[in-house]
Amino acid sequence: MIIVTGGAGFIGSNIVAALEERGIDRIVACDDFGEDAKWNNLAKHELYNCIHPTQLFTYMNQHKAQLQVIFHMGAISATTEMNVDLILDQNYRLTMNLIEWCGQNRVRLIYASSAATYGDGSAGFVDDFSRKGLAKLRPLNPYGWSKHMVDRTIAQIRELGSNEDYSLPPQYAGLKFFNVYGPNEYHKGGQMSVVNQVFHQIQQKGTARLFKSDHPDYSDGGQLRDFIYIKDCVDVMLWLYDHPEISGLFNVGTGKARSFADLARAVFAAMSKPESLEFIDMPEILKGKYQYFTQSVNAGLEAAGYNNAFTSLEDGVKDYVQRYLMQEDTYR
Repeated sequence: MIIVTGGAGFIGSNIVAALEERGIDRIVACDDFGEDAKWNNLAKHELYNCIHPTQLFTYMNQHKAQLQVIFHMGAISATTEMNVDLILDQNYRLTMNLIEWCGQNRVRLIYASSAATYGDGSAGFVDDFSRKGLAKLRPLNPYGWSKHMVDRTIAQIRELGSNEDYSLPPQYAGLKFFNVYGPNEYHKGGQMSVVNQVFHQIQQKGTARLFKSDHPDYSDGGQLRDFIYIKDCVDVMLWLYDHPEISGLFNVGTGKARSFADLARAVFAAMSKPESLEFIDMPEILKGKYQYFTQSVNAGLEAAGYNNAFTSLEDGVKDYVQRYLMQEDTYR
């Protein structure tokens, strides 16, 4: 049995689809649906069960003999969420409770960290899992800090040994996802990838709207991010699933930063539309909390033995736009 928390979400539903494609027939999706449309992300798939987060630990206790691994993708992922108590409860405490349970019951855990932990990038983008290395990072928002707290707590346990609160699972792998785009993100509203947002802007008005730059080193639309296609993220997670002996904290990015203008041009090309860029002021809520440059250093994955090539921005955008966004059935 495999549990995927956030199983109806963007990354979670893609890993559900990939596990089903492998023929795994005991997949349990854990999510809070409410009135959200994200149930569509699971509509194609045959699930063993679908549970609410309030049922999670009861369900794990009932099925611990069959439970093999948990993919923990559930979180409050909005970088604009400012209710820090809520974020800590959902992103930090829940994850650490899972660490404790998986350590006690010898269940593997693959969890989502984030490139938001790197803050403005001034300390670099090396996936250093040491306490000393992690102490250098300064996230720019509560979301990034909550993910950083998890990484730092696990690093402390790694270096100081198990304590009365926590012992580590037989496999624990944290994944610092960079800027992920791809199918099944349609429920995310303003948090959808720029690829998705630009596609709809072009479709409706023929123009892509990008932020102006408030940084002297970056032109309007020239802000740089490491954009990674969701299928590459899934490949990394499946590789870790296939290698239970590997634990650690790993960057998941292409290793090549590209500009938002490059991304927009790739969308225009995929849609066979003429380029038309418009630059707008950055919202006040993002000023001072905005990453102008991210670029994954993949030394951790490479050292662990992962050597798959990552999809280029142009190829990933083309696949996403033509196979999903331009089709009637847009869900994976």
